[in-house]
Amino acid sequence: MNTLSIPPIDTSAVEAAFARQRILAKVPGSLGKLEALSVRIAGMVGSVTPSMKDKCVVLFAADHKIVNHGLSRTGADVTHIQTRNFVQGGGTINAFTRNAGARLRVVDVGVNYDFGDLPGLTSRKVMWGAEDFSEGPAMTRDQALACLQVGIDMAREEKNAGLDIIAAGEMGVGNTTPSAAIVSVLTGASVEEVTGRGSGIDNEGIRRKIQLIKKGIALNKPNPDDALDVLAKVGGPEIAAMAGLMLGAASLRVPVVIDGYIAGAAAGIAKGLYPEVVNYLIGSHNSAEPGHRLIMNHLGLESYLDLGLCLGEGTGAALFFPMIEASTRVLSELRTLPELNIPV
Repeated sequence: MNTLSIPPIDTSAVEAAFARQRILAKVPGSLGKLEALSVRIAGMVGSVTPSMKDKCVVLFAADHKIVNHGLSRTGADVTHIQTRNFVQGGGTINAFTRNAGARLRVVDVGVNYDFGDLPGLTSRKVMWGAEDFSEGPAMTRDQALACLQVGIDMAREEKNAGLDIIAAGEMGVGNTTPSAAIVSVLTGASVEEVTGRGSGIDNEGIRRKIQLIKKGIALNKPNPDDALDVLAKVGGPEIAAMAGLMLGAASLRVPVVIDGYIAGAAAGIAKGLYPEVVNYLIGSHNSAEPGHRLIMNHLGLESYLDLGLCLGEGTGAALFFPMIEASTRVLSELRTLPELNIPV
C-alpha cells in the first residue's frame, strides 16, 4: 500500500460555513443536525458552498471460507450470484443508488468464482476468498495490503471521474463474522456483545458463530494496536478494500458515508491505520447488528437514520445521500437575510 497523506480539515471553511448558516433565510438552527453536517462537509472539501451532486457507491465483493461451518442461511455461491445481479442492475443497492442519482461500481476483490469477462464488473481479484480464520489467518499481510490498495485505487479513479462524495458497499456471504471479530478486537467488547444474526441464523447458528470467532481470535492473537494485523488475521478482502477506499477518499478531501456494520468494521481498520481519516467519515444509519453502535462510538461518529436496516451493500449510505446533498444545497443555494433586507 502506498503511503498516504490525509489533509487536515479546513478550519477557515468551517468557520465561514458556520457564520453563513447564521444569516441564511431561515430560522437559525431550524434544520437541526443537517446544519452541523453541512458545516462539517464544508471543512472536509474546503469550501463554504460545497456541492455533493456527484455521488458514488463502490461495492467490493469477496468470499469467506469460514461460512463452510454453516454461519449463513445461504450458501457461499450467493456471493457470486448477487455480485452478477448487482452488475446487471437487479439488486437493492441498484434501486437505492438510482433513487439517489448515484452511480454504482462493483469490484471483485476476492470472490471464489471465475466471472470471466463479465461486462460491467471491475476485476481486481487479489485472492479466491478469505481463508477460514478459525483455522489460521484470513489473509497474509501482503494480501491485506494489496486489498487496501485496490480500495485506494478505486477512490482515485472515481475522483478522476468528478467525484463529490462516496460510500463503500460490500457483498460477501458470512462477512458479519469477520466484522464481529474486528469490532471485538478493536473495541475490547466481548464477542457476545458484537455478534448478531447476520443473514438471519437461528440461536444454534449464533452459538456456533460466537464459538468460531472466539476460537479464531484466540488462535491468531490479532494485535489491537496494529490494525493491519487485525485485518489480515480475522478480516477479509472486501473489508480491506472498503478501508482502502475510505483512506483514499480522505486523502483527496472526499467525504465518505459509512453504511452499516461491515462498513463500520472497515472504518475501524482505516482509523487504526490513519486516525485522521475519521474527520472525513459520515455515519448514515444505525444497523440492527448489535455491534454497530459500539464501532460507531469507537469512531466517534453519530448515525442519522434508524430504520432497522441490516442488509449491507451500501444501502443505508445510498439512502442518506439525498439528505446530505440537501444539507449542502442549503449552504449553497439559500439567500441570506442581508440580501433580503431582513435584520440579522
